[in-house]
Amino acid sequence: MLSEPRSGRLAAWGNALLAGLVSPDDAVLAVVGDDAVHRVEGLPGESGPVGLTLALGRLRSLGVTGFRVALPAPGHPLGLSGPPEFNARALDAEEAVVAFGAPYGLVPEVCEAGPDGDLHVEVVWHCLPVREAPPADVPSLGEAERELAEALREATAVLSRLDVAGSGPVAEAAVDAYRARAERGREALAPGYPPRAVRVLELAQRVGLLISVAYENGHGGAVSASEMAARGAALRPVEQTARRAQVAAYNSYVEERERG
Repeated sequence: MLSEPRSGRLAAWGNALLAGLVSPDDAVLAVVGDDAVHRVEGLPGESGPVGLTLALGRLRSLGVTGFRVALPAPGHPLGLSGPPEFNARALDAEEAVVAFGAPYGLVPEVCEAGPDGDLHVEVVWHCLPVREAPPADVPSLGEAERELAEALREATAVLSRLDVAGSGPVAEAAVDAYRARAERGREALAPGYPPRAVRVLELAQRVGLLISVAYENGHGGAVSASEMAARGAALRPVEQTARRAQVAAYNSYVEERERG
């Protein structure tokens, strides 16, 4: 979770576009980000891939009134509602967008070409049928915030006790550097989201960065097999909690609309 998921950008700015808070050009520009181009394949009524602007307009005409995010992992179908074919494809991509108001979902396929530092990235979103049902294991914003704070406290205590890379000031500096690069010139969420969603998303992404730094910096002082196992046991539930919080933040726009 070193970077914002593409499904998060598409859902957030797609919601802002559907609400009339941003123009189509601004929404597409924000979704594409640093990628070269995004297209959507499999849209009803289209024989081939189309651009995002046309795709979002077509989805609106098909009855879509909002977008949710799914960030599934093996054994954890977070944000998914079926059917199995869509779930399998989303799990393979580790992310997806699920429409609200019409039974469609979008799964990204990312193609990269070129050397490091000069990558050309193209994304094709595959539009597939989904089951209209509540998404799996998505907490409310309040639940996500409480769970994330508790999990972070527990994991920090364990990592500090094991002297694991990722628990000290050097790791915190690395996290701040990652965040500065990720946030430069980019809003945390699109217009229309409640302030609490922005707060939860920023905390979830910061926790995700901390976990990534801990993994990338090796084993630190956890040199024994038992200590390495303890580190993994400490990080896994926090990583899952951070993903749940991230999905809760992106999905809060639709959830608030459902509540009235």
